[in-house]
Amino acid sequence: MAESMTIYEKPTSHLSPQDWYAKQWELQQSMNSLISDAVEVRNTARTLRNETKIRTEWDTFMNNSRLEDRVKEISQWKDVFETLLNDLAVEKNLLREARSEAENDLENIQHPLQVTAQCISMRDCRRGTELTYDEADTELKKELRVIESMRKPLTEKVQAAWEKLNKLEEVTFQVNLEFEDKRDALEIDKDNANLNRNSAGISYKPNALRIPKNAHTYESWIEHCRCIKSLAESEMSDTHNFRDMMNVMRKRARNDIEAQQDATDFALRKRIYQTQKAKNDMDWETKTTEQEMELLLKEIRRLEDALRHKTDAVKCAETRLENRTYRPGYELCRDEAEFGLRDEVLQLRQTKEELKAKIDCAKATYNALEPLLIRIKRNLDDKQHSMTTDVMCLDMRSTIKTGDRARLSNETDRNIALTHLENEIPFES
Repeated sequence: MAESMTIYEKPTSHLSPQDWYAKQWELQQSMNSLISDAVEVRNTARTLRNETKIRTEWDTFMNNSRLEDRVKEISQWKDVFETLLNDLAVEKNLLREARSEAENDLENIQHPLQVTAQCISMRDCRRGTELTYDEADTELKKELRVIESMRKPLTEKVQAAWEKLNKLEEVTFQVNLEFEDKRDALEIDKDNANLNRNSAGISYKPNALRIPKNAHTYESWIEHCRCIKSLAESEMSDTHNFRDMMNVMRKRARNDIEAQQDATDFALRKRIYQTQKAKNDMDWETKTTEQEMELLLKEIRRLEDALRHKTDAVKCAETRLENRTYRPGYELCRDEAEFGLRDEVLQLRQTKEELKAKIDCAKATYNALEPLLIRIKRNLDDKQHSMTTDVMCLDMRSTIKTGDRARLSNETDRNIALTHLENEIPFES
């Protein structure tokens, strides 16, 4: 009996060679299609990678350039505000110095004011006819008005300087705030300009594209910077002009006061010269009056001696006439001797009357010269007091002169000596 072979096959359908070739062709077609797609993807991916790389690098470069430009711009504005801060500090120091000088001038006015008032009060103590409204009195009162007129504008300028200083402080605060903001922004932008993809500390942010609520436009930022800069420059310009005006006013006030002080001193020296000259004239008149009174007194004594002499002569002549009346008889005649004696008696009586009248006149003149001499001496004393007062005023006023205008303590005596007023009184040897 013949033996059989057992064959095992999968319980699936088997393909025919045609189907096999078909499947093989389909697989090749799918593979070729996918390979083509893969090549296309690779090409487009390479293009995308190159484009994105170039775009990213270019964007990074542009932003780096923008950040560098921004750093330069902020740095320039920071330098501008730093310069403004320095200029403001200098201007504030200059304004403080100007205000301090104005305050010193205001304080220094008090001393000349007191000296002038004291001089007026002192000269008001002059006596008699020396109490006059002379040129020195007019100049002293004018000086008082000039000094008084300078106090109010100086006070106003000091107050205005204080207000200007406060305004400068406000502007300085604003400029300093801008400077601090620029410095902080500069540090931030410098750090950002130095960041790159390899830097540490970079990370995703929750909302990097958000716009802060208090953000401003670039145009408003530029306008704000220019406005602050313009404000600071304008305030510094105003302060500079104010300082110039204050310095001009101070110098003008000082010049006016010094000119008036010189005019007052000249008037006082002129008055001292006039008083000294009048005193010298009065000294001459006093000496002349005293000499005349002495001579008149001697003449009165001589007249009285002459009167006594005439009295004896009258007695003698009348005794002669009386004695001749006792002649006897026809001897009692009116001869030439009688007529001569009668004429002599009459003449002597008339002479006595003339001498008495002259003595009375001389005594009246002498008596009139005595009160006149007393008045002259009193007037001399008043003139000496007035001159001493004016000299004291000049000495007192020398304390308000400083620097090149300072005067020697004996300048008045030196001026009097230079005028040789003492030579106007011819003293007797």
